Amino acid sequence: MLDLRQLRYFVAVAETEHVGRAAEQLHISQSPLSRQIAQLEKELGLVLFERDRQRIRLTSDGRVFLTEARALLTHAGRLENLGRRLGRGEEGGLCVGYVPDAMHTGLLPAALRTLRLERPGIHVALYGQQSAEQFEGLRQRSLDIALVQEPPAEDDQDLRSALLLEDPLLLVLPAGHPLTEKADLVPEDLDGQPWIAVESSRDPGWRDAFVASCVAAGFTPDIMLDAAEPLTALGLVASGFGLALVQRSMVRGTAPGVAVRELPWHSGSARLWAAWHRVDLRPVVGAFRATVLDTAPA
Repeated sequence: MLDLRQLRYFVAVAETEHVGRAAEQLHISQSPLSRQIAQLEKELGLVLFERDRQRIRLTSDGRVFLTEARALLTHAGRLENLGRRLGRGEEGGLCVGYVPDAMHTGLLPAALRTLRLERPGIHVALYGQQSAEQFEGLRQRSLDIALVQEPPAEDDQDLRSALLLEDPLLLVLPAGHPLTEKADLVPEDLDGQPWIAVESSRDPGWRDAFVASCVAAGFTPDIMLDAAEPLTALGLVASGFGLALVQRSMVRGTAPGVAVRELPWHSGSARLWAAWHRVDLRPVVGAFRATVLDTAPA
């Protein structure tokens, strides 16, 4: 069985790539630390580090092991916290994963307000993560619910999901752009205009998917810049770099320097899903999931 102390030692050495600095962080001397790492490698039958006189570096196997070790230590910490709360007679905490859309649409804040009113003493831990990381957290039981941009696979044996909302995409233009004077915009008006593509997921093909959706709507964008998230896109639009499609929840207050127009003929939207493990470990998990689902607009 893996020794959590050895895993902590391993992670410290892997992150510093230096036994001396890792030993300082851990408040132990170098020799015991080196012995613990060597013992871990022996027990695993695996070489975790490449060693030379100047540096110590992870092997390819070591990098894979580091990812899983971090996840296990995170889960162990949350499990310890849960055990202490249960030992004090509390019903435990909630670990919630989320993507930024869950916050700026107002859905997660509304669900958390309801939770605090109904169960004021419960502890909530929030983890901003990409969808794939959240799915892994659900499987490892280090997350209780995940709010994600796409659902798990339909044939997933462990995870369940439900669509919470669809946030329509609106056209954002620089203030004073000639198109703001038109009463009704048609696809041809947007053809060939300079555009800012907003990254919608970590999928490497997101840009191609964006162009394909524009072409399907009847226009071809001339992409000048990519934006990692909607707020960046709004700033670039306000600076005059081009047009962008941004979800309604992000332009509620309308940022200065931009104009917002609806496109009735464009059906694009940003979706938000709830995902969870098929087996609830504690009643509070199912209760909070019901709160999240009830918070979603009809």
